[in-house]
Amino acid sequence: MEPRGEKPGEADGVRVTPQLLKSRSGEFALESILLLKLRGLGLVDLGCLGECLGLEWLDLSGNALTQLGPLASLRQLAVLNVADNRLTALEPLAACENLQSLNAAGNLLAGPGQLQCLAGLRGLECLRLRDPLARLSNPICASPSYWASVRELLPGLKVIDGERVSGRGSDFYQLCRDLDSSLRPSSSPGPRALEAQPWVEPGYWESWPPRSSSILEEACRQFQDTLQECHDLDRQASDSLARAEQALSPAGTTSSFVF
Repeated sequence: MEPRGEKPGEADGVRVTPQLLKSRSGEFALESILLLKLRGLGLVDLGCLGECLGLEWLDLSGNALTQLGPLASLRQLAVLNVADNRLTALEPLAACENLQSLNAAGNLLAGPGQLQCLAGLRGLECLRLRDPLARLSNPICASPSYWASVRELLPGLKVIDGERVSGRGSDFYQLCRDLDSSLRPSSSPGPRALEAQPWVEPGYWESWPPRSSSILEEACRQFQDTLQECHDLDRQASDSLARAEQALSPAGTTSSFVF
């Protein structure tokens, strides 16, 4: 990262004060502040920021900070952005036991030794030391073994510089990268790939004309025949009952059956 010029207010040295914190957060008590954005204010001293004991989300990016001492008392801090400052060390963050995400891109961290203090943070999952879109980096990122050394030092990380390295989806991401690499044209001569062959016969996907279901037609026909037989049996039973009624009735008695 190239040296930067002075920022607004840097010459006078802007310091964090209770009045500044209250005006930026809208809270009357420092202990009640949960979210705080102090971006681009030309801060050189964090002052009383350590009194915000309930702070969970903090943005200090774009300032002129050289040390983070007051942050050691922020045990509830989960998300911290200190990008684009002048930090050469992160030791105070070792006490931030709930820290989960840290953006330190655009500082002066020179080697893995400056990250050793983060090794005890069991909940730390996301770390950013380089941000190509914002053109922010650290001297440590120039090392060819940068990624390997960070992963070895902080094995619990799931995301480094915005790229997932472990956890849900990482295996699939790596598989896609390997597949993409294997499909790229190779500069070295090799055996010619076989021409792709269709895996189904010609005409397999052509639509067929609609066909009537012979099984359904046969079932309907049999049902109609059975229904007709039932009607015939009912008629024959009625005739038999009528004749029996007439034979058993006294002479001259009119049958109650009407045909």
